[in-house]
Parts: sequence; C-alpha cells; structure tokens
Amino acid sequence: VQLQASGGGLVQAGGSLRLSCVGSGDSLSTYTVSWFRQAPGKERELVGGIKWSGGGTSYVDSAKGRFTISRDNAKNTVYLQMNSLKPEDMAVYFCAAAIDSQCRVVRGWGQGTLVTVSS
Repeated sequence: VQLQASGGGLVQAGGSLRLSCVGSGDSLSTYTVSWFRQAPGKERELVGGIKWSGGGTSYVDSAKGRFTISRDNAKNTVYLQMNSLKPEDMAVYFCAAAIDSQCRVVRGWGQGTLVTVSS
C-alpha cells in the first residue's frame, strides 16, 4: 500500500489543522493506520491510530482531547484533526499503515507533512 500525507502548514498556537493520509494500491480499511511525528532533534513519536477492525482509536496522552483520528473508507483516507495546537506539536507528521493493531508490522509509510505552530 502507498500512502500520501498532506495538510500540513503554518498555524498560530490555538489553531487547527487537518492532515490527510490517502491510500493507493490497497484499501486502508484493512489496515491499522497510525500517525507519527518527529520534531527536530527528537525521536519519532506515535501520536495515535485507528484500527482496521471496529475503527477504535487511541492517542498519546499529549494528544488526548485535542486530536481526533477518523477514516473515510469511500475516499480511502484517514484524517488527523488537530485542535488547540501548541508550539510543542510542531513536527513532521507521518502516516503509516500496519497489519497489526500496535503498528509494529508496517506495510506503508507516507512521506511526511510539516506542521509549524507559531507562538
């Protein structure tokens, strides 16, 4: 499966962005799709994911209550809605499609989209 992430940009603190992860070559509905981010000088961090089975979602503590992951199977797309953005959310965001719920067996990565949050 191939993934294309988009939607990043510059936003003021407190603002919102919606990232998209469009799949091709296979249906994303059969994968657990997760969002990761990597800030300069830091390790890649799992932000959250949506399971292929049942659509359950999970988030890292820093994202709970602010970020929402959803999927539109008709568009073969997974979204990351980010509200109340903080400067510490600034990073390159990646999406990944895995065949397991813990996102350990990844079958495809998006190319990354940059989110910049100004204070």
